[in-house]
Amino acid sequence: MLIGVPAEIKTLESRIGMTPGAVREAVAHGHKVVVQSNGGLKIGLTNDDYVAAGATIADTAEEIFATADMIVKVKEPQPQECKMLREGQLLFTYLHLAPDPVQAQGLLDSGCTAIAYETVTSPRGGLPLLAPMSEVAGRMSIQAGAHCLEMRQGGEGILLGGVPGVPAANVVVLGGGVVGVNAARMAMGLGANVTVLDKSLSRLAELDALYGPNLKTIYSSKDTVDEYVSNADLVIGAVLIPGAAAPKLVKKDHLKNMKNGAVVVDVAIDQGGCFETSKATTHVEPTYIVDGVVHYCVANMPGGVARTSTFALNNATMPFMIALANKGFKQALSDDPHLREGLNVHAGKLTNAAVARDLGKEYISTTEAIAA
Repeated sequence: MLIGVPAEIKTLESRIGMTPGAVREAVAHGHKVVVQSNGGLKIGLTNDDYVAAGATIADTAEEIFATADMIVKVKEPQPQECKMLREGQLLFTYLHLAPDPVQAQGLLDSGCTAIAYETVTSPRGGLPLLAPMSEVAGRMSIQAGAHCLEMRQGGEGILLGGVPGVPAANVVVLGGGVVGVNAARMAMGLGANVTVLDKSLSRLAELDALYGPNLKTIYSSKDTVDEYVSNADLVIGAVLIPGAAAPKLVKKDHLKNMKNGAVVVDVAIDQGGCFETSKATTHVEPTYIVDGVVHYCVANMPGGVARTSTFALNNATMPFMIALANKGFKQALSDDPHLREGLNVHAGKLTNAAVARDLGKEYISTTEAIAA
């Protein structure tokens, strides 16, 4: 199979779909890889590194999309990339289709087969291809939030961990999953007062057993969200429903009860965000203010630490990428029910129920899609 790796074109996105190590692995399995010139240069991965690993170099993305059997990316295809996809071509990347009808329609119109990293599952019920970026984003959310609390950024001028004689900040994390636990770890490490809200009592029990009295665990309800968000200096939105749009847990009315200069960081923004006032921002202009509350809603947070993120992502995606290349997508998906969950689009049809529901479209099951 010919695997194509175009450079990412989303604003300030410096990650790349395959590292030289992943290329070497694909070549060892008998596949060819073509990488766009200087696609990894910003994170120190040169054309020479890729050539040494066995790849060929293409000058433009157009060459790659025109010839490759499978496109491996990081971020969702932008409109100009959707137009280059073709019938029968395999796309393996993050998609986050539920809040993005324009991208969804572009993929449907192309006739391609699109497998989304974020809906591939694991035998334990996790999301193995989303987890590494969730770890990065969770940890980054505290860095970003701490910076936004500075006066210069519009924040209330509070140091996250406080100092002797001055109290630390109150950090509230909505969601106790991978993002939430990594955010909580970072915030506790900096000395903040940290509370995690979640609807899963078993998950709250796990977190309590791990961190004891250093972490406050609270069952999430309308009352507790009202109470803890209102008193927070920093709120991290870390809620995820696989494939579906994020629930709007924090309404605009909540902002009126928050401190002037408080900060919200919406890590769920890729799935539409869990704050009613969230709108996607970029690393160029990451924040805006609503009712005195600073909003940080960067849709590709891990792109800010692109080298770490690229290697972490490749560690997770490489076995699935090799399986798709070795077997072809139909056999690979037939053999692996967890990879099959990643199929979102095939031959002009949606194949993920949650995505179809949120977009108001019909869908066919993955089993039907593979059999077609």
